[in-house]
Amino acid sequence: MFLHGTSRINAEGHLEIGGCDVTELAKEFGTPLYIVDEALVRQRAREFMEAFRKTGLRHQVAYASKAFCTMAMCRLTEEEGLSLDVVSDGELYTALQAGFPAERIHFHGNNKTPDEILMALDANIGCFVVDNFIEMQLLNTLASDKGKRVNVLLRITPGVEAHTHEYISTGQQDSKFGFDLGNGTAFRAVEQALAQSNLKLLGVHSHIGSQIFEVEGFRMAVEKVAAFAIEVRAKLGETFSVINLGGGFGIRYVEGDTPLPVGTYVQAIADAMISTCLEADYPLPEIWIEPGRSMVGDAGTTLYTVGTSKHIPGVRKYIAVNGGMTDNPRPALYGSKYEAVLANRANEAPTEVVSVAGKACESGDMLIWDLNVPEVRSGDLLAVFSTGAYNYAMASNYNRIRRPAVVFVKDGKADLVVARESFDDIIGNDMIPERLRKQAVSK
Repeated sequence: MFLHGTSRINAEGHLEIGGCDVTELAKEFGTPLYIVDEALVRQRAREFMEAFRKTGLRHQVAYASKAFCTMAMCRLTEEEGLSLDVVSDGELYTALQAGFPAERIHFHGNNKTPDEILMALDANIGCFVVDNFIEMQLLNTLASDKGKRVNVLLRITPGVEAHTHEYISTGQQDSKFGFDLGNGTAFRAVEQALAQSNLKLLGVHSHIGSQIFEVEGFRMAVEKVAAFAIEVRAKLGETFSVINLGGGFGIRYVEGDTPLPVGTYVQAIADAMISTCLEADYPLPEIWIEPGRSMVGDAGTTLYTVGTSKHIPGVRKYIAVNGGMTDNPRPALYGSKYEAVLANRANEAPTEVVSVAGKACESGDMLIWDLNVPEVRSGDLLAVFSTGAYNYAMASNYNRIRRPAVVFVKDGKADLVVARESFDDIIGNDMIPERLRKQAVSK
């Protein structure tokens, strides 16, 4: 059994996270329950910051809030000195309501609406990551209307695609994001951005993939993006002050996942940037990165209660939990794999293999196939690990199932940061037209 962060098995044989016995958390907050190991999140943030400090490069580490966005998470991010990426007005509103400094907010997205842009302009956010020509013109016009000049990065697709151990040097042209580097679109975007009087071009942004376990893809991206910066300087006389290399740093979900230490990724990026710039006598830009999953993924655990079971002799045994694809759609969407343990009997030896089904009315609502566990009983608590990223963020009310609560645990204390949805929350936005209302029965 692999335990992340502060997780351990206590003397009672129960899983403990952040000094909190999860069986007690289940009694206090109910299940399903998202549990976030606050100390591990802070540790990851500090690892990124310290790794960059060691390189001596100017830098910004921006937490990609799409992975897990709550007001408490925005506060934690601010306390650790990170910047923040948002991709919608909802994420922006959450950050602003949490008191996150607007000047450290970066706004991403391939289809920002006029209302979203206006909201960000009014908040005086630090930077827009411009994704296409239509957005560029719209942003310039709206900024002009407000008498503002705003910082922008241009998102480019550098022709490097990286996922886990696979790297494709000619890939990523077919993407909904960004200006393509290979066909000259990115260069034209720079020309047009420089011509906009209300845009201040800082540099470029790129993102090459997710769950990356090696450094070669980042090296390739640095070389391509830096070569583009050098070309822009030579042809247009413009020197980029910022190069943003995105995120994609991997985490451990299951045995066989082999993420590198944070410092290894950062040092590889720094070394590639320094050597490329020195060779071309190019001023070292400020480096920005955007960890999301790698900040919160393995700090999250989802706690369920086992309900029913079904044994098909010679085929498999299903156990059903009181959550599923509504709180974790990733297995249904991507075939994602997870590890889990019976949290109330965590020191007992496995005696059977089960498959974990969710409660949604969908045959595809399966969380884990073929999990080794002690003989499972109704009422047992199942803890699924590494659910901190894209679980709460992608949760839904399918079947009108209420979304779970979220707690931060640290030093033996559990703080509720998102309340469990109520039945009133479920119908809170519903309306019944007058014609469908029950008419009083006349007597």
